[in-house]
Amino acid sequence: MVRFIARRLLETIPVLLIIITATFFMIRSVPGGPFTTERAVSPEVLKNLNAYYGLDRPVHEQYGRYLWNLTPKAFAPQRLFSGDGFDLKAAFGIDLGYSTKYTNRTINEIVAAKLPVSLELGAWSLLVALGVGLPLGILAAVRRNTWMDYAASSFSMLGICVPTFVLGPLFVLIFAIHLGWFASSGWYFPADRVLPALTLGLVYVAYIARLTRGGFLEVLNQDYIRTARAKGAGELRVVFRHALRGGLLPVVSYLGPAIAGIVSGSFVIETIFQIPGLGREFVSSAFNRDQPLVIGTVLLYAVLIIGLNLLVDIVQVWLNPRLKFE
Repeated sequence: MVRFIARRLLETIPVLLIIITATFFMIRSVPGGPFTTERAVSPEVLKNLNAYYGLDRPVHEQYGRYLWNLTPKAFAPQRLFSGDGFDLKAAFGIDLGYSTKYTNRTINEIVAAKLPVSLELGAWSLLVALGVGLPLGILAAVRRNTWMDYAASSFSMLGICVPTFVLGPLFVLIFAIHLGWFASSGWYFPADRVLPALTLGLVYVAYIARLTRGGFLEVLNQDYIRTARAKGAGELRVVFRHALRGGLLPVVSYLGPAIAGIVSGSFVIETIFQIPGLGREFVSSAFNRDQPLVIGTVLLYAVLIIGLNLLVDIVQVWLNPRLKFE
């Protein structure tokens, strides 16, 4: 396992370098700049701003300087969540720079304030996806070719066909405006988590339910399941004691892409429901040409997704002993 993790971490370095390079030059190829506004600033002020943020230097020099700031210069993981919150500079000496929109605010400070909200939204959405998708898939597999199976499959197909940017406004129209059960926007009370988490999680309920059904149907036809039933084991014991571990393998394999989709899907959900998370901040930074915040957010999400995929691979090997870390 140690060799596997070390190899994956080494493979991460060129991947992150490609992501940083592509994002850096793409954001600088967009017409306009971070100080392009409806009310033009004077040439002297614009010159000082560009000099302060280093935008007056050649692009290759800006790129080299940014890579140098991202290079770890310390190793103190215990300081990652010390002080005001998530602090990469204090823990590893990584400097993401200053925002060009928020005066005198570092990218590290913005991430520390916004990232917990996005992580909470993702956690609730994943809980909805697993909490609804797994029981539906197991029920459909155990009651194969019955009305329960058809109902679960139909619900799954509906979740696949309806995207989040359609489902979100529909939920707002029904449950917030007409019924008045929940607020249409905000992130202040526990009830404010319900509609965003349902909107983002229900899309992945469909995939998880279908994968669970397929995995359990394959496992329930195995010889050791027939042996367990022949020995008098009840249906609940067969499903949750003998078939659960093997039946969940397709779902565990899918969790990596699912988490990546939930993370990227939060951009849309946070915008629809006006949630003060990092995804909404990323969308605003793209419109405002806030180059340091765009690159820092992309890099952070890339590291987060790569780390979660690594964790999913480890869990998959633990569930299936036939797989090896090699």
